[in-house]
Amino acid sequence: MATVDILKMDGSVAGKLELNDAVFGVEPNEDVVHLAVVQYLANQRQGTQSAKTRAEVRGGGAKPRPQKGTGRARQGTIRAPHWTGGGVVFAPKPRDYSFKLNKKVKRLAMKSVLSSKAASGKILVMDELTLGGVKTKDMVKVLGNIKANKPLIVMNDDDNTKNVVLSARNIPDVKTAGVNTINVYDILKHDNLVITKEAVNKIQEVYA
Repeated sequence: MATVDILKMDGSVAGKLELNDAVFGVEPNEDVVHLAVVQYLANQRQGTQSAKTRAEVRGGGAKPRPQKGTGRARQGTIRAPHWTGGGVVFAPKPRDYSFKLNKKVKRLAMKSVLSSKAASGKILVMDELTLGGVKTKDMVKVLGNIKANKPLIVMNDDDNTKNVVLSARNIPDVKTAGVNTINVYDILKHDNLVITKEAVNKIQEVYA
């Protein structure tokens, strides 16, 4: 099993923690991770784009000029796609871009990115992460103490997380998440994974 330091908020080491190889020591599967990222991004799309076809554009009922005798090409409507103000060929319409992945695929993708972070030493385990109030300055100081660069902060849903979330939300490139809301895309997007000891235990219970 891989062993990582448990850090205090001042940056000192409080002890050691063994990570479960079933979650943090698997062979990363890039294909599965790619599928998970594509699914996440697809599910974020609103799909509300819309344009009008030639049948939906207002006007154009009358033939713009006689069929013959003008020396110009025949035209049936001014709302044809090649006319200014005309309809759009194959116009985009509202649609749902989301799709589902099998549960085993999603679990493997999550374990793959967690294992990749662990192998590269990008997981920073905190003994605790609590703030007495909403202070962005205090949150910046904690992240500086543990040398967390562009971190994703993961906390157990049972922790008192409100002050941490509010203190971190205005810091650039910092995001907070609960154990039940983490996703493959956010883990890949951030350099460090700052995670509380309780959250590690919870993740190992869920994914082991």
